[in-house]
Amino acid sequence: MAGSDVLSQSEIDELLSALSTGVVSAEEMKIEQTQRKVKVYDFKRPDKFSKDQIRTLYMLHENFARLLNTYLAAHLRSFVNINVASVDQLTYEEFIRSLPNPSVISIFQMRPLKGSVLLELNPNIVFSIIDRLFGGPGLPPAKPRPLTDIEEVIVKRVLAKTLESFTEAWKQVIALEPRMDAIETNPQFTQIVPPNDMVVIITLQAKIGQAEGLLNICIPYLVLEPIMSKLSTTYWVASSMAKQLTDENINALQRKLERTLIPIVVELGCIGVNVHELLGLNPGDVLQLETRVEDDLKIVVGSNEKFRCKPGISGKKLAVQITQIISKGEDGDE
Repeated sequence: MAGSDVLSQSEIDELLSALSTGVVSAEEMKIEQTQRKVKVYDFKRPDKFSKDQIRTLYMLHENFARLLNTYLAAHLRSFVNINVASVDQLTYEEFIRSLPNPSVISIFQMRPLKGSVLLELNPNIVFSIIDRLFGGPGLPPAKPRPLTDIEEVIVKRVLAKTLESFTEAWKQVIALEPRMDAIETNPQFTQIVPPNDMVVIITLQAKIGQAEGLLNICIPYLVLEPIMSKLSTTYWVASSMAKQLTDENINALQRKLERTLIPIVVELGCIGVNVHELLGLNPGDVLQLETRVEDDLKIVVGSNEKFRCKPGISGKKLAVQITQIISKGEDGDE
């Protein structure tokens, strides 16, 4: 194997051919398996991300996929299914060579982190979204083409919402303020790092209506280097647990809510008039309310009637005295 843990189809065919011709026996293969295995290491593309960091990135972007799935399903009113297919590390040149031309590539910054990040969307997915937003069934064109000016404006709006989901998913690790710089269609014009620099590629499989395609997020190692210590499962879980409400936090929140000022309204009464009568009102006209002198008045909080009361005076100020508590509008009923 050429430095890989997974056999290619040609290598599998060679092994089967060797077994069938007798060049290699099954016993020899068993002996070879028991011997010490040596893994080839390529110094031109050293691994920058540990397995734990790759796992953390996978978990982060699983949350991103769920948020993006919810947004697109509600916005497009169509069937949407997005999930993380893989998280890999490779050189930037290898990633760029794998992209189709034309494609839709968004270049944005992960501020406060330095450097640029790529979000590449398969043209089938992009044109399916555009067709759906323009009132169509969501079918991609027969042949990929560059975006028109109007289509680019629509895509920028969708990408802005996508970055909001990206920010929400990453808030467990760092508070991001991403900013979109440009949209490119030719991968060769998106040289954000040197060709041999290592990047991590998060690949998401997307299905929107009848269109299927991939979404790739390319994050250079240099961008994530300042927060590499936070990209661990232990840190991520610990930060999640730290944000859970404790009894002390709940009590502090309750005390703040109890000190919150809310407006209340005492209704003296009401009357119904038609539009003709309303237009005929003049200064000095008298409207007779339905409330009688001996009736209790309503106390309204928000839009709900919460109490009944009697009007009066306290010192030199107008006041009301609570006579009844109305249960309608409680949290349990709502």
